[in-house]
Amino acid sequence: MYQFQFSIADFMSTYWHQAPTVIRQGFIDFEDPIDPEEVAGLAMEADIDSRMVTHANGQWQVAHGPFEDFSDFPDTHAQLIVQAANHWHPGARELASAFSTLPQWLFDDLMVCYSQPHGGVGPHIDQYDVFIVQGQGRRRWRVGPKGQYQEANLETGLKQITGFDAIIDVVLEPGDILYIPPGFPHEGDTLEPSLSYSIGYRSPKARELLSSYADQVIVDEAGDHHFHWPAMQAQPDAPAALDPQHLAQMDEMMMALMHDETRKKRWIGEFLSQARHELDLLSPDPQWQPDSLKAAMQDGLCLEKLSGLRAFYHPDQPEMIFMLGESFDLPAGCESLTPALCNQRFIDWETLGDAADNSLFWPMLTLWVNRGYWYPLEEAPE
Repeated sequence: MYQFQFSIADFMSTYWHQAPTVIRQGFIDFEDPIDPEEVAGLAMEADIDSRMVTHANGQWQVAHGPFEDFSDFPDTHAQLIVQAANHWHPGARELASAFSTLPQWLFDDLMVCYSQPHGGVGPHIDQYDVFIVQGQGRRRWRVGPKGQYQEANLETGLKQITGFDAIIDVVLEPGDILYIPPGFPHEGDTLEPSLSYSIGYRSPKARELLSSYADQVIVDEAGDHHFHWPAMQAQPDAPAALDPQHLAQMDEMMMALMHDETRKKRWIGEFLSQARHELDLLSPDPQWQPDSLKAAMQDGLCLEKLSGLRAFYHPDQPEMIFMLGESFDLPAGCESLTPALCNQRFIDWETLGDAADNSLFWPMLTLWVNRGYWYPLEEAPE
């Protein structure tokens, strides 16, 4: 288990979305959850997003996986990157779980980088929060202030800039953590072969929210009525003028859709629970039946939540659960189970409580297990 050696509450109040900071020995006696050979193995898988970034002879190049082999992996100026490693590797999942007390609707993924000396992606700016945990080896990190910077090498997709003046210039060693809020330029340079882990938190843009909600309104066929105003009068002197009263009425029509709290709460849960990266979904063969799953759990079977499964709920509306872009209405009387389903990694017979006696609950749980959202453990966790 990975445990912070600092107060996450103090960190949030002082630094979150405010300023970058270095947390020395955020993890004491840090041990890498994955080794370089395993990183290479993940980068050879077709379903896993990976990149190799090189900077030879002053030229930045980006190659995308899957890769066939690494026999010619450069000795310097190279970095191998695997996104969402926590979805595919149990050790990476354990490291990501140390950050699980932060709001999980913001959590994006754990990215792992294996870097050769002088490997990195150059000076760049990200628009998301990131915690960079140093594993084996050492890397030098520079962070600059927010500001206007000149973009560079746009064809690489690395979001690079030409450079910046550093406000943080530090060498990270195993167990150190660097936090960088959105908009702060930064650059990592590898001093010796190393592993580092980026735990990213990504928030939606306002236009993404508006576009998605508009799509939901269309799907629901809501607001399918025209503007009508019996009190309208003729405009003999200025028939082409847009009457402010007319515009106010149309604004009211739109705001009525925006203020539909029932629709908005279902939409936002579905929107935020959409998967951002591929998941290691495995459907059991043969498929479970409700009666057999109930009997197995009654006999001690424990279920583990799929790593990366995005499952959320509204505290004031626990009868509804959102998972991977869908909403599920729990049977009446099962609402007390919602926090456990969304917050906990494991569920067993004792966890189910009153829901275990509800015949309508078992088809729903069986559906989730057959989809691979939860999977049976061979041995219950201690």
